[in-house]
Amino acid sequence: MSAFLNFYATSLKKNPKTTNAIMTGSLFGLGDAIAQVSFPTQKADPTKPNGKSDSRGYDIARTVRAITYGSLIFSFIGDKWFKTLNGKVKFANKPANHWSNLLLRVGTDQLLFAPACIPFYFGVLTLMEGESLQKADQKIRAVWWDILKTNWMVWPAFQLVNFSLVPLQHRLLAVNMLAIFWNTFLSFRNSEASNKDHQLPVEYPPVPE
Repeated sequence: MSAFLNFYATSLKKNPKTTNAIMTGSLFGLGDAIAQVSFPTQKADPTKPNGKSDSRGYDIARTVRAITYGSLIFSFIGDKWFKTLNGKVKFANKPANHWSNLLLRVGTDQLLFAPACIPFYFGVLTLMEGESLQKADQKIRAVWWDILKTNWMVWPAFQLVNFSLVPLQHRLLAVNMLAIFWNTFLSFRNSEASNKDHQLPVEYPPVPE
């Protein structure tokens, strides 16, 4: 593990954007692979009592989409976001590492970035699947609120530790390590909502006050 961290730190200094892109894309792909193996998508079969038959098999294109999103899109957004949080989100009259600034960063991350990032993920993945903007909108409306609530059960405590103990240049890596499990969950929910037989509700989810 120490050898990997040393290699990662060296690569990050020499080629920060490329290193983050490769690492983030790989972990998004790993999360999708785990989701596909652990929660295989079922084929529709109207002749069966439950309407489903054997699993569809491993979808390589789905993993490629996850890798593409992670490496070419989210790695740059995530890196820029953490740098912005660290450099600009703070109380002017408090030291940068003061507990009030820590809470401010976590609150900003969870009340601004998370609610926007979830629909962005599902929207982009849906379009990459070749679906329409209308289908992307339906999917987002169906899953956004439930996933955001789940997000708030997982990420705030982790980000408190991340922002207080992990060096800035390694925060995206720390996020991505936990995100292996989070990406597995997101990939499963995206596949579930993408299933042609999965009925998507049309009502907009309640907005948190």
